[in-house]
Amino acid sequence: MSKNLALVTGATKGLGYRIAKQLEADGYFVIGTYVREYSNEHIKELETDSMKLFRVDASDFEACEAFAKKVNEDYGALQVLVNNAGVVRDNLMLRMSHDDFKQVIDVNLTGVFNMTKVFAKAMLRKKAGSIVNITSVIGEIGNVGQANYAASKAGLIGFSKSIAKEFASRNIRVNCVAPGFIATDMTANLEESLQKEILKNVALQTFGEAQDVANAVSFLVSDKAKYITGQTLNVCGGLVI
Repeated sequence: MSKNLALVTGATKGLGYRIAKQLEADGYFVIGTYVREYSNEHIKELETDSMKLFRVDASDFEACEAFAKKVNEDYGALQVLVNNAGVVRDNLMLRMSHDDFKQVIDVNLTGVFNMTKVFAKAMLRKKAGSIVNITSVIGEIGNVGQANYAASKAGLIGFSKSIAKEFASRNIRVNCVAPGFIATDMTANLEESLQKEILKNVALQTFGEAQDVANAVSFLVSDKAKYITGQTLNVCGGLVI
């Protein structure tokens, strides 16, 4: 392909969709994945000439292998991989089911291993590329009711640092973006008093926007960040200082 190729997991809504659209605007041909069942009409509405979507479960290694084979054959090696797909299953640890703990780890951490393993081979052969993993400030500070989510996101930071060291000799950079409280439909529906309580811990006293996260990804995969690898960029308005 004449265009650089980027893959974004969890690309049909929220942060993933915003990241995919930003990379598309940056000139990439974007391949996005999703796991929920959507109508063909909805997927076609989201797709463009330079953005195509595929249904793939990142936690299923065999499905990831088959998907990578198709992408490499039909489109070529990735220039950019953004592992964004994630789930939450919140509960206090003593009330948390084994399945809820396992599912979050399977998607948020093992899913990143799966996608990185199957796509990195072609990137390493090409000796060029950038991987950005979307973690969370919760992986750095923890949170009540999110032991599973915090564990998955903290693990993702350690995973990223490790493979940054492994891939550096092949000119592959690996970094994380850690969002804080980002404005979503869910935060918009919170009572004003609860929003104010949340923002007490945010230095800038406001929720971030999905575009803030997309901008961070856009920077990290660009030549402006060519000397940055193994790092975590917090996009949190000063929640973590």
